Amino acid sequence: MNDSLNPFTPNRRDFLKTGAVITGGLAFPNVVRAAHHGNSSHNGTLNIACIGIGGKGRSDVANAAEEGNIVALCDIDIGGRGAETAEKFPNAKRFTDYRKMFDKMADQIDAVTISVPDHSHFPAAMYAMALGKHVFVQKPLANTIWECRQLLLAARKYGVVTQMGIQGHTFEGQRLLKEWTEAGVIGRPERVRYWTNRPIWPQDERLKFKKGQKPDGLNWDVWEGTTALEQPYSADLHPFKWRASWEYGCGALGDIGCHLFDAAFWAFDLDIPNKVDVEMSTPFSDKVAPSNAVIRYQFDKANGKKLKKPFEFLWSDGGLKPKRPDGLPEGQELDRQFGQLIYGSEAQIYSAGGYCESLRLFPEKDMQRVRDARPKKKYARVRGGPVKEWTDAIHAGTQPGANFEYAARLTEVVLLGNLAVRLGKPIEWDSKNLKVKGVPEADVLIKRQYRKGWEFEEIKA
Repeated sequence: MNDSLNPFTPNRRDFLKTGAVITGGLAFPNVVRAAHHGNSSHNGTLNIACIGIGGKGRSDVANAAEEGNIVALCDIDIGGRGAETAEKFPNAKRFTDYRKMFDKMADQIDAVTISVPDHSHFPAAMYAMALGKHVFVQKPLANTIWECRQLLLAARKYGVVTQMGIQGHTFEGQRLLKEWTEAGVIGRPERVRYWTNRPIWPQDERLKFKKGQKPDGLNWDVWEGTTALEQPYSADLHPFKWRASWEYGCGALGDIGCHLFDAAFWAFDLDIPNKVDVEMSTPFSDKVAPSNAVIRYQFDKANGKKLKKPFEFLWSDGGLKPKRPDGLPEGQELDRQFGQLIYGSEAQIYSAGGYCESLRLFPEKDMQRVRDARPKKKYARVRGGPVKEWTDAIHAGTQPGANFEYAARLTEVVLLGNLAVRLGKPIEWDSKNLKVKGVPEADVLIKRQYRKGWEFEEIKA
């Protein structure tokens, strides 16, 4: 990448460390300036390392392989769940600890995909960015609000190309929604109603993470990562059920919220919500999220300007769906898995599915009105999914749509819902200072306690 094209920080090739120690595979991230491998020093082909290659990582690795050379694979269970993917890349170096991977191969890596449980997004991405690596991180960006802000500040500081994995942000439907609503087809946007059948894994106050026999070769220390909670290996957590845990996942909202909220948050240029209220929640514990919740968000600003009337998101999970609205075509029911209803002062839009891939104005006369008006296409379409958009941006010296400037804010919105659930009260949010107004006990939920040896120096705004 031509450094002059990067809007954040020129001269990325300075590599200064303030007291940083890189030894024994553990590179403490006290880096002030990181080496920057721009448009690749490898004949224009990116060398990509992949962290997390089982589960969602399988498709992320496959997509990355279409855009560059896979030079390293890291997975805590690389000989187990990761084996199928690893066998497809026999020339890639294999690791169970990404700190050791960076220690041994930093100068051979241009970009990194991160497809691991939510709590490990932050440390893996921080290590990578401090070394000047471009990063692709699966949603949600992190599972604490403080970490989201730190990842945003790190992206600015190190000047790398970043992307969060929300495929809907590359889809046609998101652009149509923005174009239709800016053309006034629904009048003044007022609110969005969301729902999902998640969680589709065990999740309620009765869930316990029972100690089990750790499979040979599985690196549980790296799986635990930054969390100060000493949790023995449990099959109730790895490989999938960790989503139920506040410590490692973000519940149903963290799983689907970034996908569903994305379209309206972007289309309406919403700021961070000022108020969040939990209208209903089933019982939960200090370790496990509830099986059902209904959460109302209030946004008083859009594009930095005060709204005449607050905009609302209303979220429900655990299979709680709204009543079928009048005006939908006969025989059409609301999608069981997830969907959204976007309400304006003059018309409504129904989008089935999780990624705004299907838009329908209702009643039918309003859909016909859009067909007749043919709103102008104003926003560039994306060819390929989020991994390709990210690698294309690396080559071009630009940023993709779900870069950390955007992704950190979107994930903050999602995590505010969980924060309100855990506090059990309506919250007024001070986004600038990452504080719940008048509720100091929220601080421990905004920033976690870190395990010794996994602490990161705070980046100041």
